[in-house]
Amino acid sequence: MKWYCKFKSRLGKYLAIAVTFALASCSESGYVTPPTQILNATLNTTAAEGHPRFSYDGRYLVFTSDRSSQRRVLLYDRQRNRLLSLAGLNQSGSMQSQADISADGRYIVYVSEQLGKPDIFVYDRLALNTKNITKNFVGEVRNPTISGNGRFVAFEGEHSGQWDIQIYDRGLSQGLSLPSNSPATESNSPPE
Repeated sequence: MKWYCKFKSRLGKYLAIAVTFALASCSESGYVTPPTQILNATLNTTAAEGHPRFSYDGRYLVFTSDRSSQRRVLLYDRQRNRLLSLAGLNQSGSMQSQADISADGRYIVYVSEQLGKPDIFVYDRLALNTKNITKNFVGEVRNPTISGNGRFVAFEGEHSGQWDIQIYDRGLSQGLSLPSNSPATESNSPPE
């Protein structure tokens, strides 16, 4: 009898969620957030999620999460309603946070402490590689943002007690990220 009560309670919750989505889809504006789930392949879980940033058209949402007992950067595809793999971005034994994304979702900039101090990294979803752009920067760094085309990265940098805005030019040789361009080919592999 106890299992029946649990089943009935869960069924009621799922029906309430379904009705909420059905009603929300009839309006022109409002919340479209998927419900919190225990599964690891959705937008919200029981772990802390934060620092959300959208791509230009709102398709991609990059954010940080404390899933798997580690602060990581995750990428959610709103068209497919699922997380996308970021192979090689999240490194075990270090935190990844404060992410931002370029216009078409190709480049993700974020903070990581892979070398014992916070550094700013740029991840290329097309090439599946990461570049540390502050490896030789003397001082602390935080709060990076990337221009829509992926060429410029701005962040806060501290020199001898003074926080200033730093701008890093990745150069013209980098492939530009534009709203009309297609980002990296989406794989069907689950997120890391």
